[in-house]
Order: sequence, then C-alpha cells, then structure tokens
Amino acid sequence: MNFLQFAVWGAYLTSMSRYLGPAGLGAHIGIFYSVQGIVSIFMPAIMGIIADRWVPAQKLLGASHLLAALFMMSAALYGLQAGTDVSFPILFTLYTLSVAFYMPTLALSNSVAYTILERGGMDTVKAFPPIRVFGTVGFIFTMWLVDLVGYQTSSMQFVVSAVIGLMLGLYSFTLPNCPVSTDTTDKTLAQALGLDAFKLFKQRKMALFFIFSMLLGVSLQITNGFANPFIASFEADPLFADTFGVQHSNILISLSQISEALCILLIPFFLRRYGIKRVMIIAMMAWVMRFGFFGLGNPGSGVWLLVLSMLVYGVAFDFFNVSGSLFVDKETPHHIRSSAQGMFMLMTNGIGATIGTLGAQWVVNQYTSWQEVMVGGETKSLMLGEWSSVWFIFAGYALLVTIFFAILFRYKHERSD
Repeated sequence: MNFLQFAVWGAYLTSMSRYLGPAGLGAHIGIFYSVQGIVSIFMPAIMGIIADRWVPAQKLLGASHLLAALFMMSAALYGLQAGTDVSFPILFTLYTLSVAFYMPTLALSNSVAYTILERGGMDTVKAFPPIRVFGTVGFIFTMWLVDLVGYQTSSMQFVVSAVIGLMLGLYSFTLPNCPVSTDTTDKTLAQALGLDAFKLFKQRKMALFFIFSMLLGVSLQITNGFANPFIASFEADPLFADTFGVQHSNILISLSQISEALCILLIPFFLRRYGIKRVMIIAMMAWVMRFGFFGLGNPGSGVWLLVLSMLVYGVAFDFFNVSGSLFVDKETPHHIRSSAQGMFMLMTNGIGATIGTLGAQWVVNQYTSWQEVMVGGETKSLMLGEWSSVWFIFAGYALLVTIFFAILFRYKHERSD
C-alpha cells in the first residue's frame, strides 16, 4: 500500500514543472502546486470524518484513488492531444479534481496502517517507519521511470500516475477492514460530524504544534515545484549543459527521497531519545540547510553542495512529516484519530503548503523568468535568473521559524531508551 501510495505522487510531483514550462504554463507552476494545499485545507478533514464515522477507511481509500486516477488520466490525455497549445482552465480543472481525491489518501493510508498494526499488537512508533520506507521507494521508482523514459517534459508522466493509482484503488478494497466508530451515545452535531478534533486547539501544546506545523509546511512543496527548473536552468550555460545533473535532474533530485528512506528508520530512536520538540527543531534546521545548499551549489564543481541539499532533505521531511503524524497519533483519543490526522494534513499540506507555494511563486517571479534559449542548436524554454537569491530568502524564512519554535513550544519529554 505504501509503495503504490507514493509511487502515484512521485510520477509527477518533482517533474510537472518541467512539463508546464514548455507547455506555455510556466507562470502557473505555483498555482498547480498550491492547489495540493488548497484541497488539503478541507478534503483530508472531510474524508477523515467520513472514515471515523461512516465508511471504513480502507474502502474510502480505494474509492478516492480510483476517482483520482480517472481525473489524472483525463488530464494526461488532454495534455497529449493539446501539445504545446494547452488551455490552462481545462488542464488545471482536471488536475485539481484528481488532486482533490488524492491528497486525503495520505492521511487515510496512515490511519489504515496504524489501525492494522495496532490490531496486530504492534507499537506503531517502532513498526510503522520501516513500512513507510516502501512509500519512499515507490516515489523514487516512478521518479526514475519518468526520467529514464523521457517523460519529464511530457504529460505522459500523468499517465504513469493514473495507472498506478488505478492499481492501488483496486488493491485497497482487499485490505483488512478498519471499522468505523460504534459509539451510539447521544452526540452534539459537532461530535456527529467528527469536529471534536478542533477541540485539540484548546490545549496549548497541540495548538502550538499545529500552528508551527503550518509555518513549516510552507517549505514542503517549494523544492518539489522549483528544484527541477532550477537545475535545468544550468543547461543555458555551456559549462554545465552536459553534466549528469542537468541531463537527469529527476534522478539527482531523487537522492532526496533515497535520504528520506534511510532517515525514516532513524525516527523511532530520535523520538524516544530526544522527543518531538528536538526532533522538530532538527527538521527545521535541515530545511535551512536544504535551501542554503541550493543557493550555493551548481551541477558542476558545486554539485557536492546540491548532493548535500538532497541528503539533508530526508531529515527535513521525515523528522517533520512522519514524526508529526506519530505525535498526533499518540496525543489524540482513538475516536477522533482519523480527524486529527486530517487536521495535521490541513495545517501542513493544506494551509502551510498553499501559502508556501503561492509565496514561492511570487519570490521566484521577482528574480527569474522563462526564456527561450538555444541549447545545442535546439530552442528550449528555461527558467533563468538570480536563483541564489531565491534560495537564500527561503533559508532565512526557515531559520526564523526554527528560532520561534524553539522559544515558544514547550513539551516535556520522558526519555525512553
């Protein structure tokens, strides 16, 4: 389940911007990536409520993936038919509908996994991270596939995503049942709708955790949307045009996911030994380094800095996303668990990522622009400009979030060896 769950996303998440630019939609990259955040503001919470109250989570997971695959395939076929004359409203609508049903599955798949593991008598903090590694492996698999078959600048990457989504949609119906709540006591309307999760904001600890999750969520999609065009921009310089990173940017970026797969295995140790506050601070500092190394590196003599940026991504992403999900799972009552996971998604991939991608697009537009350049006798559309300034601005933001989190978030950790 985890392998296919993230293989669906990996097929297009890091390379979609390379397709949108030549298709004439380069100015809309931020909007395409921000829509993942916009739908995450309400869809994961709604699906979480449904899974808590009415529909078994594994069935809702399957239905969501089937619908997401249908709309993604429609977007792919339209893109192939339109060529370079792509209509923004048509492609964006089909893509948005697909993403609207995919994003809730990130939280739903966690809920399904936690339920099955607990039923088997396992400790989720120990048992889940090694399983989650397969999600990263799936993400890497489709990143490499799309790169090696030459789909980075084509809507064929959406076809790959849709086919895998169809497979997972059907497979989900074979997963063990995750029963809905059987509590039949009288409830208020808010309780019946599963809105109890919002009461978590009454706890200072949880309120601050969710708020800073949103602020750090701003960073989540920035490199997914702009790392590929950034690395590809070096193709305009003959000194870097034939480097491996420029020719296979998706494979270079996939080092981030390889690091992610390894770092997931460190989470149980770090959470038990250092607690959620220190783990989150480590993640935040990793985001500072992620952006800073991008600002300093290049695919030639500075490729080692790009590699370092990819390596710290594993810490930046996992120590925040996976640890945060486990923290929410442990700190919330069982009957609102899916709703609480949905809220975590809302704050990070929803509000945070929406603000982040739209803000990042504005910053990028101030320092770069899409330009037609001659590369090896062929005209190519590349995003050129002052990329270093862009990355240093993002690094500065992440540093400020880190400082305020360290000061304001208080959580007493009882060390467990």
